[in-house]
Amino acid sequence: MVDLTVKIGDIVFKNPVLTASGTFGYGDEISSLIDVNSLGGIVTKTITFSPREGNPPPRITETTAGMINSIGLANIGVERFVKEKAPIYKSFDTRVIVSVAGETIDDYCRVVEYLEKEISADGYEINISCPNTEKGGIYFGSNREMSRNVTKAVRQLTSKLVIIKLTPNVTSISDIAGAVADAGADCISLVNSFVGMAVDVETRKPKIKKIIGGLTGPCIKPIALAKVYEVCSKVDIPVIGIGGISTGEDALEFLITGACAVEVGTATFFDPKAPVKIIEEIKEYLNSNNIKNVSEIVGSLIQS
Repeated sequence: MVDLTVKIGDIVFKNPVLTASGTFGYGDEISSLIDVNSLGGIVTKTITFSPREGNPPPRITETTAGMINSIGLANIGVERFVKEKAPIYKSFDTRVIVSVAGETIDDYCRVVEYLEKEISADGYEINISCPNTEKGGIYFGSNREMSRNVTKAVRQLTSKLVIIKLTPNVTSISDIAGAVADAGADCISLVNSFVGMAVDVETRKPKIKKIIGGLTGPCIKPIALAKVYEVCSKVDIPVIGIGGISTGEDALEFLITGACAVEVGTATFFDPKAPVKIIEEIKEYLNSNNIKNVSEIVGSLIQS
């Protein structure tokens, strides 16, 4: 019997596979397709203080081995989230991490303060890396001091797990990772989407209304893996790997490279059961290699 549990901060996850924010809704829409309780955890759709309509359509398009989206953090706002979505989490037997964003540091703090009073989530993933908004998001995550300041402000508001989600669209992701680690983050998740675009050659128009969007899916996995390696080599706090993970082997690559857990995102669009399959494939790998605990392979990369 293999042990798949992983510990991040003070929180124990039953296995290292979580769903990524923005691809799994609020967690209530997918329960008819998979057993949510089999997951290590879910990361909710990103919540802002006030509701957001998001960007105008078209805001999603397929591309080679991936997709480009420019949703713009559309969400129902923290008040409706607490009233309409959060109650279902009481019936979940898995960890729930709420993704949080804002246009200012005060915005991030207002959301966390509201959630602290109203629900009992296991932690927060602070999204300072969305490339599809006019303010906040990537504009925080691409600046070392701003990243540090957001992290420090949120850290002072909660004793719960604080995960900072980083953008790969920077000169040195390890430099920013070091800053948020120093500011009190419990964990770092990476990567958010890469900046990309697509053009319809027949109309000569961008396929996304906002022209630029976030590239995700299998096509980004090798680049995301390199970013995880870079950050794991820099910081001492846990890292969650994200980017193009659609199979157990993909997830294992991130774990071996140094991530203690992974988030599965775009894969759920073409296979909603992908996270559950990945858990089973990790388990099969550990059994076949006579490895008793998944933690034994974390950071086990052999460099020749």
